[in-house]
Amino acid sequence: MADFKYELGADGVAVITWDVPEKSMNVMSLEGFALLDSFIDKALADDAVKGVVITSGKPDFAGGMDLNVIAEMRAGGAQAIFDGVMRMHTILRKIELAGMDPKTKKGGKPIATALPGTALGIGLELPLSTHRIFAADNPKAKIGLPEIMVGIFPGAGGTTRLVRKMGAMVAAPFLLEGKLSDPKKARAAGIVDEVVEDPLAAAKAWVLGATDADLVKPWDAKGYKMPGGAPYHPAGFMTFVGASAMVHGKTMGVYPAAKALLSAVYEGALVPFDQALKIEARWFTKVLINPSATAMIRSLFINKGALEKGANRPDVADQRVKKVGVLGAGMMGAGIALVSALAGIQVVLIDAAQEAADRGKAYSAAYLDKGMARKKVTAEKKEAVLGLITATTDYAALDGCDLIVEAVFEDPGVKAEVTAKAEAVIPEDAIFATNTSTLPITGLAKASKRPEQYIGIHFFSPVEKMLLVEIIKGRETGPVAVAKALDYVRQIKKTPIVVNDERFFYANRCIIPYINEGIRMVAEGVNPTLIENAAKMVGMPLGPLQLVDETSIDLGVKIAKATKAAMGDAYPDEAVDEVVFWMADQGRLGRKTKSGFYDYDEAGKRQGISAVVTDHYPQATDQPELTHVQHRLLMAQVLEAVRAFEAGVLEDIREGDVGAILGWGFAPWSGGPFAWLDIIGAGRAVEICEALTAEYGARFETPALLRDLAATGETFYGRYGEGQAATAA
Repeated sequence: MADFKYELGADGVAVITWDVPEKSMNVMSLEGFALLDSFIDKALADDAVKGVVITSGKPDFAGGMDLNVIAEMRAGGAQAIFDGVMRMHTILRKIELAGMDPKTKKGGKPIATALPGTALGIGLELPLSTHRIFAADNPKAKIGLPEIMVGIFPGAGGTTRLVRKMGAMVAAPFLLEGKLSDPKKARAAGIVDEVVEDPLAAAKAWVLGATDADLVKPWDAKGYKMPGGAPYHPAGFMTFVGASAMVHGKTMGVYPAAKALLSAVYEGALVPFDQALKIEARWFTKVLINPSATAMIRSLFINKGALEKGANRPDVADQRVKKVGVLGAGMMGAGIALVSALAGIQVVLIDAAQEAADRGKAYSAAYLDKGMARKKVTAEKKEAVLGLITATTDYAALDGCDLIVEAVFEDPGVKAEVTAKAEAVIPEDAIFATNTSTLPITGLAKASKRPEQYIGIHFFSPVEKMLLVEIIKGRETGPVAVAKALDYVRQIKKTPIVVNDERFFYANRCIIPYINEGIRMVAEGVNPTLIENAAKMVGMPLGPLQLVDETSIDLGVKIAKATKAAMGDAYPDEAVDEVVFWMADQGRLGRKTKSGFYDYDEAGKRQGISAVVTDHYPQATDQPELTHVQHRLLMAQVLEAVRAFEAGVLEDIREGDVGAILGWGFAPWSGGPFAWLDIIGAGRAVEICEALTAEYGARFETPALLRDLAATGETFYGRYGEGQAATAA
């Protein structure tokens, strides 16, 4: 079966319908592009055809390019990528010119697009090449060019056309931030032309009434001037200077796609349209051969999608949650209740005091009120969501719950108490999950009468914003519990990773050493501003000192004391404790007390590194090189990821990379810790480790697995990329 179908109606309108077999969403393949090209040729050559409408046979128009196409093009090298992109440009340009006379711009056939729903990536670049875009009045539809989010940019003319249609400044959020809009907002922005009840009928009517002038794009008309000004225009000059500063400020130079996109726009604005397309293709090629693009696409699209679809789910029956009990109505419990109710799941929210339980439910009400203020939530939606949440102190209300999520204090005694209370009421086959962030699951499961039904579901704060959920298997956790946790995470539209039980699990195991390394450097006399900027310049969203201020220094003290008690003489972080304990003694607990490593104003806004800290820990005369600081901060995290995989805590490097990016923002440009090691090469990683070990000791010692990959010349994804565990090597 073909990806496109061609049908000529009695009215003389040829309808080309995009309907990829066995796919819920259309994606473009090279074969699909070739077939579309042949149908356009057929329509242009047939005198009986008065015009063309391109539409979809599915509820949505298209989700973008088939990523296998990008992989195939990349495998052929730079020339193959460039040639492939230029073939796409040729086809889309043929649609745009539609057979018109090159000089008079007359005699072309009108070609319109009818969008029934979502149109992303090439699913918007194709419509942008047609003469008019009609979108259905479908508020759930998303229209935009999100390529930048996976490390590339719109390379099939979307960049050049959108800028020439809207101007660089107006187009910037849609290109540089991947902003998506519903149809009405897309119409207001000028991306689509009309929002109608029946886009196919409206498109046909327009095609039959279109004139020669309706077919000529602004950039093909004589005297065209770019909206907002081209680079050499006074207004345009200021736009491009500002855009360059903005891009560098936001990306710190580590995201190649953003810089390449801006270069394509700038250079393309100086030349005629067809030359601009060629420039766009060259910059797209440059980005695609950069390993960052491959790593980001793999982690943030392919692997993330695979995990969300249950790549590591046990083979048991469907375990979708119908009724969830949430124990503890603090910030975490309230957030869990909110995302569950938003997913249509019935929620029982329990706390020791009714006032606390009501406050937890009020968190959902406040969230929905904000949505109503932004016109994203209706009064009916708010009522329906709040109607699903029962706030109570009565454990008997948990009767009928098939999943319990416990989110009480990080105290094993308190957790054991609420576990016993819940298990006295819930069905025998219900699954019990704890939201602990650091306490081993196997130990907590001892309080349960059904350890095979006990599991960890670790949410990140704030629950409603963070995309990752870490599922932790205790030693006795059974497959049904794992499947239940995975199905629940899918229901609430989060991305799951599954790990085995060990203190700090995976995410905290990696992020705590990052924070600790930054704190060690402060004690050593490294300039705190250098530490923070080094982190941001390598792609971390927050420096380690800002991060510990945000999470609170007293939490760090609690974790340090608990870890030291558990590890005894093997505890490695005395130097870190000296700093955080001093900070806590000074009452400098971070943002919440408006004093930490940073100073804050009365509104809680960061004012800069505090002189109190730099006076107590004076800066050394000789400061380390930027790269040296970055290696310490990155390796502190990456080596823990490798050790977690080596030890079987992490069973799949895909989960390690996706979890690192979504959980704590590990340099997304790199594709994650394992992808970053593959980019620099295991041999180079070993060299860095050996140099750091010689200077700082065992925490930077090279893991045996990394040394083995260096010896064989292999990569992590070459050996383990299909989900194999390290123990199977």
